[in-house]
Amino acid sequence: MLKLNQKLLVFFASMLAIVVIAGCSSDSEESSGEGSDQPTYETWKEKDPEEIEGDLTVITHRTDIVDTVYQEYAKQFNEIYPNVNVNFEALTDYGGEIMPRMNTEDYGDVQYIPVQVPIEDIPNFFEPMGTLEDMQEKYLGVEERQVDGKVYGIPIALTYTGVIYNKSVFEEAGVTELPKTQDEFIAALEKVKENTDAVPLYTNYAAGWPLTQWEGAVTTTAGNVDYYNVDMLDDPTPFDQGDPHYEHYSLMYEVAEKELIEEDPLTTDWEASKVRMNNGEIATMVLGSWALEQIQGAGENADDIGMMAFPTDAEETIFSLGADLNISINKNSENKDAAFAWVDWFIHDSGYSVEQAGGISASKDIPLPDALTAAQEEGAQFEMLTPAPDDKQGLLDEVDKESEVGLWLEPNKKIIIEAAIGNRDESYDDIMNSWNEDWSAAYEEIVSE
Repeated sequence: MLKLNQKLLVFFASMLAIVVIAGCSSDSEESSGEGSDQPTYETWKEKDPEEIEGDLTVITHRTDIVDTVYQEYAKQFNEIYPNVNVNFEALTDYGGEIMPRMNTEDYGDVQYIPVQVPIEDIPNFFEPMGTLEDMQEKYLGVEERQVDGKVYGIPIALTYTGVIYNKSVFEEAGVTELPKTQDEFIAALEKVKENTDAVPLYTNYAAGWPLTQWEGAVTTTAGNVDYYNVDMLDDPTPFDQGDPHYEHYSLMYEVAEKELIEEDPLTTDWEASKVRMNNGEIATMVLGSWALEQIQGAGENADDIGMMAFPTDAEETIFSLGADLNISINKNSENKDAAFAWVDWFIHDSGYSVEQAGGISASKDIPLPDALTAAQEEGAQFEMLTPAPDDKQGLLDEVDKESEVGLWLEPNKKIIIEAAIGNRDESYDDIMNSWNEDWSAAYEEIVSE
């Protein structure tokens, strides 16, 4: 861990880099390769793989697997491109460390677009990969870092939130079909409680942060990709009965009130819960897709662990997708053919998005992982959220912070569990009314001013 003074140095360096980046002129686009003989994301493919050569530096944030998994990636890549020498550099604080380097041309050949770079400045530093229209036909999530109809990065994975469940426990409990609605889900958990020794739903209350994972499935409850970034911004009281958030967290309250969770939530253990679920001692947990591989790998029963959509009463079942970091190419790279080849191989052939990121591939040609087959067969849709309108960018976060509701924070989720198990003298409606009051006051101050 960095000492305090080192953190401050990184912070100030990052701030300086942002200031410099924001002041860069667009004339640096002249070296982007457009309208010249420089390769593009498509034209490099016209070359024989053995013609593509050079020393390639790939910068990643995965310090945990750079010396293992990534070395294996290089070997596999070299089976196709034998004349490219791939070197990796892993950064512990990716954004904080790469931003100062972007004042120079030394930020690797392949890297990720730092979220700290203003979107309008992206063309100053990264190579265009194609038009938005063309890239959207082949990839998901490329619109998030596009500038003026050009794409500069592809998400290395797309993640989602649902219910991770143990198939064997469901079978033992007599749950023969995956529950779709909230009532069906409650009924399934009750069967687990009646017919097995497993915990129906493990909240991981003591760790706290697992409760925040529920927020990622609100869109599933809403059944509408416009809800989160569009509709909610037009509602000063979004926690009324019948609103998606109200209905969503009523399920958390109900499963706790009906004693369908761990016996003592105050003593839960996250690391142990993964092993227990793999062993069949836990039936379900609400988590992001990143946790699927961890739970499958926590014991000998990987095949028993699957993922279902969060139960919803909406007409359409939606897994809302969120884009991970975008892989990109330094526009100053002298090895752009090799860089394009690496990006293409990484997205389509490495298996990173599923095996290491616990998500799905941005490539529309790559099928969903086996764990999601059942959900897909049941008609679940995998869709990106509608982005907030330009004039309302960032407003949701502003209202959330000012109100202290904390959509993605744990304190108010813990209150729901505490009230449901009788440790607080509050009803569910009391909690939602409190959220509405705080949200409405912040909304009036920020949005209605």
